[in-house]
Amino acid sequence: MQNFAPPDLDADVIVVGAGPAGAATAAHLARAGRDVLVVDRCTFPRDKICGDFVGPVALRELELLGLAGAPAIRDASVVPQAGLFLDGEHLITFPFEAEAGLPAFGRVVPRVALDAAILAGARTAGARLLEGAAVTGIDTAGDRAVLAVRCADGERTLRARLVVGADGSGSSVARIVRGRTPPRDDLIVAVRAYYDGVAGPSDRCDVYFGGESFPGYAWIFPAGGGVANVGVGMVVETFPPAPERLDPLLQRLVERDAGMRARLGGARMIGRPAGWPLSTFDESLDVVGERVLLAGDAASLVNPLNGEGIQYALCSGRWAAEAAVAALAAGDCSRAALLPYQHRVRAALHGDVAFARLIVRAIANRSLNGVWLGALRAVVERARVDREYARVTGGVVAGIVPAREALRPDIVARSVAALSGAATDGALGALARPLDALAAACAPLIDAAADPGGAARWAGRVRAALRAYLP
Repeated sequence: MQNFAPPDLDADVIVVGAGPAGAATAAHLARAGRDVLVVDRCTFPRDKICGDFVGPVALRELELLGLAGAPAIRDASVVPQAGLFLDGEHLITFPFEAEAGLPAFGRVVPRVALDAAILAGARTAGARLLEGAAVTGIDTAGDRAVLAVRCADGERTLRARLVVGADGSGSSVARIVRGRTPPRDDLIVAVRAYYDGVAGPSDRCDVYFGGESFPGYAWIFPAGGGVANVGVGMVVETFPPAPERLDPLLQRLVERDAGMRARLGGARMIGRPAGWPLSTFDESLDVVGERVLLAGDAASLVNPLNGEGIQYALCSGRWAAEAAVAALAAGDCSRAALLPYQHRVRAALHGDVAFARLIVRAIANRSLNGVWLGALRAVVERARVDREYARVTGGVVAGIVPAREALRPDIVARSVAALSGAATDGALGALARPLDALAAACAPLIDAAADPGGAARWAGRVRAALRAYLP
């Protein structure tokens, strides 16, 4: 039986944002018998700029929501493998492994369809929706959370015991909880476009690395029927600074990268590229406040290495709902009572995302791109002949194997052997091309001399990431 809020409240819980995190939160809450109102500035269905890849963890969360059979998900393109390219060369194809009960595949589901399906599931469970309503203010100082909302027909005031902020990477709720926007160091930026007439395998997501887009990558994710999501993403804070205009970079990669050109040479772009910034996870930032929980992109739950956010959005929606149910049952929605949710988020993401942040902080030094890409090639060469090594390294990058697996003694030993071999080959190559080797060795020193402050900031970020990762 639905547990309706008292007459002086508009809902037990108001969820701000109807994307995957917000809709998942609402669905779980409604199933638990709580009266929940979802507020979103848009009207649905609406598109959301994204890579559209729904990985194995996210598919498991959709199954928990009872949505695995929803047409938008059931009929979406199935992707059981991922191809890795470096400077146009196909290095390896990783099959997804059935890790810890996860499906051995992902799906490519355009966000216009995915978000509508999750929201429909929430409404079927009993959640209510207020569309076209922008939250302009929140007051959580009293015994109620009071929201000022601007609708097409004027201003409204909404009241609830608890608010869940799930309003995306530019979250207004998060700014209220944290008192500031996320630091620039935590930002990644990406652009994506859809292409029709894409050649190549329809069951393989391809990822493309190269000096021009590093530290970052381009991708082609097939959505079925010859259509694919094509994009490029990059860390914002690099040394030396990388150009932030990614639209022309994407176009150059499509034209010049041999691997991308092979698939897109006869394709046509649908519409125009669209870009978006994402704030990646920083466990020093709060995800709770007085009568407020943050979920999904609003809580900066994005992996800085692979840009994954959908699985964290869906997981955090479930965790937020469970925390909200417990707080409501106890009659205490204070920040102190909600802290177990924050502890849960940090415990779940610390190992994987802190490890990813450490890698990203290091490779943000673009002066060393030759070193980083050489190391990538060496690791992949080992993975080509070592299935267990491939399972671990590929699974860590894909977010389906815990990062701690990469630090197993046997995996570390194999990585050291691969990198040592690459270093030896590099030294022999330097003897054959001494001038090229000298120029490559001097480039980081020249860049550091030209911008010592930038070099120092990069080193400081690496040290901070190392301290955050180590116990």
